[in-house]
Parts: sequence; structure tokens; C-alpha cells
Amino acid sequence: MPENSVPENSVTEIRTFTPEDRRALLDILKSGDVFKKDEIDVAMELIDDSIENPKSDYWIRVATLDRKVVGYICFGPTPMTEATYDLYWIVTHQEATGKGVATGLIGAMESELSKKPGTAIRVETSQTEGYGAARKLYEKCNYPETARFKDFYKKGDDLIVYFKKLNA
Repeated sequence: MPENSVPENSVTEIRTFTPEDRRALLDILKSGDVFKKDEIDVAMELIDDSIENPKSDYWIRVATLDRKVVGYICFGPTPMTEATYDLYWIVTHQEATGKGVATGLIGAMESELSKKPGTAIRVETSQTEGYGAARKLYEKCNYPETARFKDFYKKGDDLIVYFKKLNA
């Protein structure tokens, strides 16, 4: 699939983030009940780092639907590895849920990274109910759960790690 191509009946375009998208990304993060204030602050730190430092290791791609930014993905190289990447954030505006935005963003990221030899992608998430949709997405996109750290975030909230090799 070409870099900016997505499945039919899905997002219109997936493109590289520009500083003008910052406000839209903040609105997307706030659009649902998933993220707490401190989580939004961390996501915005990565967005701001990518604005302030064009050579940042936080790569952001945005998805648009009818020319409106409706989702984004933030990923980048895992420090001290040869070909492993972290998927840091994937977020869809609440109004665009179920329209293929997240699947399109993961597909675009995988397409971009699959051009590199030996590529693997790591994703970490919470076991809480608010992250249930994210876990279903990773499983749908063939990211197997490879580790679980009990009570990592707090009692009753495990850290779940997914890991996928793209071109083994």
C-alpha cells in the first residue's frame, strides 16, 4: 500500500504531521473519556517535541476525513536497538470511531517501517477498561501479547506489551 493510501471507505489521507495540526490533536485527545489530564500532558509533550525538534525521534502521522484531522499515530525508533520501533500513541476522535481511522494509521505506519530490514514494533498499554478498544485494535492488527507486568501502573492495572515482527 503506498505511504498515503488507506483502505476504501476509510480516512481520506494519512500524512505527516505539521505544527498547524497541534490544536486538532489536542482536541482529539480530549474528545473521549479515555485519557486523564496527565496522559494528555505526556502526549502533548511528544507532539511539542516533534514541533520544536524536526529531527525528533517522535514521528507523527495524522489521518484526515473530509479534510478534517480525525486521528493520529506517534511512533519512533526504540533507543539502543537496531530495528525496533515503539508505537507511543494512536488516537481517534470520538466522532470518527469505527471508520477505520486507527486501522489505517497502523497500516500506514507498518507500510513505512516495513521498508526497513528486521523491523519490529512494540506497544505498551494498560489493562483498564478505557484501553479495551486499543487492545482489541492491536489484536485485530495481529500484535500478539508478549508480556504482562502485574500491578505495573497501580494495583489492578497491569502493563500489557504487544510485539510484532514485520519482515522476519
